[in-house]
Amino acid sequence: MRRNPPDAPTSTAEEDPTARAAPPGRAGPLAALRASREFRALWISNVFFFGGAWTQTMVLGWIVFDTTGSEFLLAVFTAVRLAPMLLGPLAGVLSDRHDRVRLLTLACCWALGAAVALSALETTGQVPYWALVLGGLAIGLAQSPSQPARSALVLSLVGRRHLSNANALNAMAMNMTQVVGPALGGALISAFGAAAALWISAGWYGLSLLALRPLRRARGARDAELPRVEESLKVMLVGGVRHILSSRLATGVLGVTLAANVLLWPVYQAFMPVFAQASLGLDADGLGWLLTCSGVGGLIGSTVIAALGDFPFKGGLFVFGTAGWAALWGAFALSHQVAVSFVLMAGIGLLSAAFAVLQTTLLLMTTEPAVQGRALGVQELAIGVMPLSSLVLGASAQYVGVATTTFVSALILVAFLACLALRMPALWRYRGV
Repeated sequence: MRRNPPDAPTSTAEEDPTARAAPPGRAGPLAALRASREFRALWISNVFFFGGAWTQTMVLGWIVFDTTGSEFLLAVFTAVRLAPMLLGPLAGVLSDRHDRVRLLTLACCWALGAAVALSALETTGQVPYWALVLGGLAIGLAQSPSQPARSALVLSLVGRRHLSNANALNAMAMNMTQVVGPALGGALISAFGAAAALWISAGWYGLSLLALRPLRRARGARDAELPRVEESLKVMLVGGVRHILSSRLATGVLGVTLAANVLLWPVYQAFMPVFAQASLGLDADGLGWLLTCSGVGGLIGSTVIAALGDFPFKGGLFVFGTAGWAALWGAFALSHQVAVSFVLMAGIGLLSAAFAVLQTTLLLMTTEPAVQGRALGVQELAIGVMPLSSLVLGASAQYVGVATTTFVSALILVAFLACLALRMPALWRYRGV
């Protein structure tokens, strides 16, 4: 990924594209949106793009399980849809070497085309399983590889002054769409059918594409004046791995990321339709609200962590918060009461923020600035094992049930975190201040 050299001078007002756009002292929670018209366009595009992605994720998962009745086939679909996450490091290189606005435009067009094709097939009749799998892959190829370009554009559009605020606003957009998307998908299936839900989610991609138009004229979007790293993908990966292995704290953080993405994140990505139908007797609308509870909890958790600022117990919240998140998953797996399950899912979303927010924060704090991009590339690979673990968990769920599989996975993660806390107390004692 592109990084300024370690000895690069600090950006000045002349280098900051928004230094003259925002008057002194004009801050607040919407500072970046006020300061940059181009960032407003990017933010709006993100809202529609991820709103469409979350809606389609829920609708397609529902269709797959409703038509096949197989936990394993649902896991295969999820694994294929998430497989493009493995392209994260390569996508970072592409975002440094090509026009990022064009990459985002291509991603929107690709997602729109795939969504229209799936919607048309569902409208004409039942979509065959292989078409659902290919459609999930196409949407994954639009979503995951475009992430580095979306993130890299922010600095060039808002400058260093508003970078933190802009990233917080992007996180809020992600959480809002996670709340609205599943609930909307479930409501649309119940009211109009799966085909209508897919057509509406396709429309969201179209709106995301339209919102990108102002960015095509943005001077800051091209980053032509910034230095570029011509390292190959292999060099980036090897450098990141070597640096992480040289730091026990960074290795511990990455170990937690890997364990969580092997054991429990695939459950949320793949098996929620199974819990909704088989364990709780919910319809598509109920599944949407169940996922919305998680999104609301995650939004609240992220907001609380943001409000804490530079708090001193980062390592402790990361380790013990993740352990609490796993314990709640174990309780959720045993629950057959709808009300209890909704409360537990909200708690799962709340504590997931401790893991989701702090894994990257701690990795950046425990690595040198010169190799942070490569370290994050290795982290993306750790997250990218989720499709493979989905297949393993899906095979287990096919034989022993999704509830038993989830409960055992939760216990294993709690045990792993307990051992890590005992063997590496420096991680949970890490203050990072």
